[in-house]
Amino acid sequence: MRHIKLSGREATIVRAIGFTEAMMGAELQDQTHMESEDVTDTLNSLMSAGFVESVPYSDEVQLAEMPVTAFELNPAYAHELKQALYRR
Repeated sequence: MRHIKLSGREATIVRAIGFTEAMMGAELQDQTHMESEDVTDTLNSLMSAGFVESVPYSDEVQLAEMPVTAFELNPAYAHELKQALYRR
């Protein structure tokens, strides 16, 4: 098992998405109180690492698409992400 280290913004996004069901990008932005550019950049970094997946699947989300795209945590990393949040 590898140890995941999340930045503050990444941890905020992971907490907001949660471990149960997908969340729309607009909801993420409202819940995190972050600018849409920051949310999009953070989601793209989490997606490139494989920790977050978009529904429908894409490698990267664009700023205009982010509010209407759903995001969920990759179940393969759920345990490691919980541990990363706990260590913060």
